[in-house]
Amino acid sequence: MANKLHPSNIQHIEITDPLFGRYVSMIAESILPYQWGALNGRVDISDSDQWEALNGRVTNERVSSCIDNFRIAAGEKNGTHSGAVFQDTDAYKWLEAAAYCIQIGKAGALKEQADELVDLIASAQQPDGYLNTYFTIANPEKRWKNLAEGHELYCAGHLIEAAVAYYHATGSEKLLTVAKRFADLIGTVFGPEEGKCKGYPGHQEIELALVKLYRVTRENRYLDLARFFLSERGKEPNYLIREMETTKDFRLFPEFSHYDAEYAQTHLPPIEQTSAEGHAVRAVYMFSAMADLAKECDDEQMKQACKTLWENITTRRMYITGGIGSSGLLERFTVDYDLPNDRMYCESCASIGLMMFGQRMNLLTRDASYYEVVERALCNTVLAGISAKGDRYFYVNPLEVWPDNCKSSTSMSHVKPVRQEWFSCACCPPNIARTLASVGQYIYSEDEKSIYINQFISSKLHTVMAGTDVTICLNSSYMQDGCVRITVESACAHPFTVRVRVPSFMKNPVFLLDDTEISPVTENGYAVLAVSRAGEQTFTLRALVEPEFVAANDQVRSDIGKLALMFGPFVYCLEEADNGKNLANVFVDCNATIQRGESLAELPGDLPTFSLDGERLIRTTEQTGALYAKPKFEKAKGSLEAVPYCLWCNRNPGEMLVWMKAQL
Repeated sequence: MANKLHPSNIQHIEITDPLFGRYVSMIAESILPYQWGALNGRVDISDSDQWEALNGRVTNERVSSCIDNFRIAAGEKNGTHSGAVFQDTDAYKWLEAAAYCIQIGKAGALKEQADELVDLIASAQQPDGYLNTYFTIANPEKRWKNLAEGHELYCAGHLIEAAVAYYHATGSEKLLTVAKRFADLIGTVFGPEEGKCKGYPGHQEIELALVKLYRVTRENRYLDLARFFLSERGKEPNYLIREMETTKDFRLFPEFSHYDAEYAQTHLPPIEQTSAEGHAVRAVYMFSAMADLAKECDDEQMKQACKTLWENITTRRMYITGGIGSSGLLERFTVDYDLPNDRMYCESCASIGLMMFGQRMNLLTRDASYYEVVERALCNTVLAGISAKGDRYFYVNPLEVWPDNCKSSTSMSHVKPVRQEWFSCACCPPNIARTLASVGQYIYSEDEKSIYINQFISSKLHTVMAGTDVTICLNSSYMQDGCVRITVESACAHPFTVRVRVPSFMKNPVFLLDDTEISPVTENGYAVLAVSRAGEQTFTLRALVEPEFVAANDQVRSDIGKLALMFGPFVYCLEEADNGKNLANVFVDCNATIQRGESLAELPGDLPTFSLDGERLIRTTEQTGALYAKPKFEKAKGSLEAVPYCLWCNRNPGEMLVWMKAQL
């Protein structure tokens, strides 16, 4: 591990940014308390049609039974399992988010609830170490019999992640012991040894979790098990296909009756895959684990496979918002450049997984370019997934919405025009919470000689370099005046470097040291700032950051002849609240002047709005009202107002549009 790059400890990071700091504070104050109520059945599930599909029956009880399932499994309550087979992970991700709040000193009353949940989870563990409420309550004889659909290993992975986070936050090994017992049981069931099952998870997650468990315990068996799951995947005969053929009497999801190997990335061994296929979340969770293993095992072949897959996603299959997953059918990748704006999926969890993959690739390669995508996903899709008040959520994140067309009886029913209170499959809300609570890990990373600044989110870092206490104060105002100020305070004169990512949206960057211009060298997209004396010194990055129009590659058929507006990493959109209906009939000149406006008082973060001139085409044929008529148009000019995509639908519901037609 000598001099390996790793994320900075979030316990030593204070987020002061007006946008992200607000969300971080809200996690403990309101977001997790709201989610705790949801997990305890006190919030109605909005997508009731999907609830019925997941439960296989119609019922009037459309609330989450997540915590009740643990009580039943622990013998504290009588009843039957209710909810999705993977619902345990809602509690695990909630607990992981709570652990991060404890770690950064913002837990408050959450600590008591987190401890209560840890005790409940431990009580639900079976004598042999097994832990899964669905199979314990509803199908104990079916353990490990349906890896394609059962999500046992997926749930185990999120348990492990929660346990590692809780251990780091509290020092308590209670949940870590629970996780180790379950992981050890899994290790007796699965593996390359004779007599063990050669299966692997239908939904990847446990692989990256086992690497986390290895890093805490330094016990190689967990790393070996992660490698086994990845190396076995994609071999012929295909385990999951064979399983689906031989267990037809035990089906959990009817839509999987015609199993597609690409859907779960079992069509090829992971190191032979060259394009992102199938379910988007499963894919990026697997790719994240591959990057972890490439780093831990110095596996060059795995590293190259990760680079190839990253390149495929980010140059052919990713939305401008950092969203991934072009099809609502099975929530999956489709083909290169297929990026429809109104009926795609772009699940919030998928963008979080893309952030995880990008962060790991940066740690593996020390290449700043990966954070271009991490930042894009965080500042757009991930933030858009939660309301400004923190109590409503998007599962799907479209780039164009016509609310009238998002009906349950259409192919657009998966696209919701407003955020929902809760979901039958509620993976996204606690995933967003754990990501925002730990956002500090995406700002700073470090090794023995350097501190890396990856994103300009105002914050403070306290760490140690070469045995010396160091404080970094990052004050980012680039969206106001193009400046980022980095104050470094070192207790002793031990030399180290601060490496600052210079984003592509910053034009003509200049660095100053205590008001004197300097010319730092650049390595892999980082400006290398040398610190060699004790005391305080301030580095300033000045650059031109302006709003600009962006056009998509000509191969993206949905965006041909269209423009999107960006300011820094933030994508902007038009909303009906400002621009009226039928936003599809908006045309903009790519040379139009973009006027900066004030931020909206009802929206957080002090992000500016922008106004620009546009026009609409009005059909003026004499056959007024006819559905079709001879073409005759007039132009109606008017002013348009654009707001940050991450904050859309926080006012009045209505239409929304990212890609505007270009005037020719």
